[in-house]
Amino acid sequence: MDLSIIVPAYNEEKNIKKLYEKLKNSLKKTKKSYEIIFIDDGSTDKTFQIIKNISKKEKKVKAISFYKNFGKSAAYMAGFEICSGDIIITMDSDLQDDPSEIPNFIKKIKDYDLVVGWKHERKDPLFKTLPSKIFNMFNSLLFDINLKDNDSGYKAMKKEVIETLNLYGDLYRYIPAIVANYGYTVSEIKVKHHKRKHGKSKYGYLRLITGSLDLLTVKFITHFNQRPLHLFGIAGIFSFIFGFFAELIVLYYRILLKHPFAKHLALLILGVLLILLGVQLVSIGLIGELVISREKKHKSYKIKKTLNFG
Repeated sequence: MDLSIIVPAYNEEKNIKKLYEKLKNSLKKTKKSYEIIFIDDGSTDKTFQIIKNISKKEKKVKAISFYKNFGKSAAYMAGFEICSGDIIITMDSDLQDDPSEIPNFIKKIKDYDLVVGWKHERKDPLFKTLPSKIFNMFNSLLFDINLKDNDSGYKAMKKEVIETLNLYGDLYRYIPAIVANYGYTVSEIKVKHHKRKHGKSKYGYLRLITGSLDLLTVKFITHFNQRPLHLFGIAGIFSFIFGFFAELIVLYYRILLKHPFAKHLALLILGVLLILLGVQLVSIGLIGELVISREKKHKSYKIKKTLNFG
């Protein structure tokens, strides 16, 4: 299989059929074998029924249905696990991503491992574009990735790239940073972007907060995911050393200068707390090492039904 198109969908009943028609026309031009995998993320409308009707006529259309809404990271992971294409393309189901760009992704991916679609003329309201610009800025600062649209959902990647991903929460927004951390090459292309005509955006203001927390998560897992002891252990050792010296100073005053302990009680307590904190941090680091050594990818979703997967 040459191509796998992975399309998460949540309450997109007015967009799915038209998106499929556009995908089919664009993919025919590539002259490559392909599969279209829709992931119904717990829709409460007729999204899955429409996908089911399409899949009955077209075996290249496959589908996964979740019991409830687990989010885009879960949808991606389900699609990644079951797809069979050498090149995987992800896109949104709201008709804002243009399927006619797929040939351009295929051309660019020959020289890179991951290609991101840069929506240079984005047709979204301010409450979506402003947070996106902020995240792009911090992405560039924290991960040294020279992309203009880091969190674009329109991407193409090679099969081996998805094997490095373990997405949950909103980590799907930071795929370029995670992938680059493993040494894969990342680039971008300009893509057309359309205004949403049907349905509602699933973006909420709470996502600005959760996205910020996920940004810290990605920074941690890309630098210390294999050696948490390097982070907690170093902090713990410094804390222990400072606490130890604080106690030495207290002993100096008590033994040599004959000061009562009560006179330096605050320093005595601080030293004890720093020593205890140091021991705890080192212990956390060691526990983290144990967890990493036994780590297995966990599924953050539950599949209700699949279509056309044999």
